[in-house]
Amino acid sequence: MPYTLPASEALRAALSGLLDGLPPTQAARAVDRLIANYRGTTPTDAPVLRDRSDVAAYAAYRMPATFEAVRSALAALREAAPEWTPATHTDIGGGTGAASWAVAEAWAADDGGMDDGGTEGGAGPLTTVLDWAEPALALGRELALASGVPALRAARWERSRISAAIRIESTDLVTVSYVLKELTAADRAAVVTEAARAADAVVIVEPGTPDGYQRVIEARDRLIEAGMTIAAPCPHSAGCPIVPGSDWCHFSARVSRSSLHRQVKGGSLPYEDEKFSYVAATRFPADPAPARITRKPQIRKGLVLLELCDRDGTLTRQTVTKRQGPLYKSSRDAEWGDPWPPPQD
Repeated sequence: MPYTLPASEALRAALSGLLDGLPPTQAARAVDRLIANYRGTTPTDAPVLRDRSDVAAYAAYRMPATFEAVRSALAALREAAPEWTPATHTDIGGGTGAASWAVAEAWAADDGGMDDGGTEGGAGPLTTVLDWAEPALALGRELALASGVPALRAARWERSRISAAIRIESTDLVTVSYVLKELTAADRAAVVTEAARAADAVVIVEPGTPDGYQRVIEARDRLIEAGMTIAAPCPHSAGCPIVPGSDWCHFSARVSRSSLHRQVKGGSLPYEDEKFSYVAATRFPADPAPARITRKPQIRKGLVLLELCDRDGTLTRQTVTKRQGPLYKSSRDAEWGDPWPPPQD
């Protein structure tokens, strides 16, 4: 039976032994500090992840959610450019490699995998992970080697200061996920500009908060200025129609929680919803969605209300009723973040 690339289940398996031997109080302190950095003002003169306990806590606390958010953004890019397959990938500020797991999964079927004997065949995009925290790179490499996933096992993990001084080799795809918050405004601008210079496609993901969305919009504008066009989530490359300060564009990804995840996060539910904002831009032809559902569809008796961002660069509300037959059924099955109308088979 051909090798099938593991998804979130494989990531949870790789993370399962991560906190073994780490005193619970030490892990709890590391998680508390990471939460404070994640929600507050993060220092920009040193890596957030300082040692093995920090990195282990971060991986258990954040990797599953980051993986799901990036996977959702990559799925939208693939919908817009289904014929495109990256051969190389650079993950700027990749830390322990959550985005690299998502990239390896996204294009695994395009490049093969292992044969029945376990020999590595087509390995998917060749990934280079750049980060300034050596403990994060070390743990990311450890998880990747234990994954059994060819693309991850072949990845390169390189220490690099994520700042205005960064220079990267030309590559097909650049991901920058949950990184811009850690940088100064000048460094953010320089990193996005360098990503646009070096890559054919750039995917940027930030927390789905008002300030995370603002960083994404700033990056979006810079990518367009650099000559790229928007592939997702926006159906257009015009200015964002959302009035600053009135709302923000974000989406949601469902994250299954393992027992380790629940232990580290102090939760009891078997899942959580990760809110994120993102932008995907390309230098090659892509076909954005005709419109994008920007809020959870509201299902009423005999009708569904959809909040949409349209290709003409406006925000609209569409009401779909039972009289519209198959379209009504599709609207009841539609989810937040989906293209609209749904692609036809």
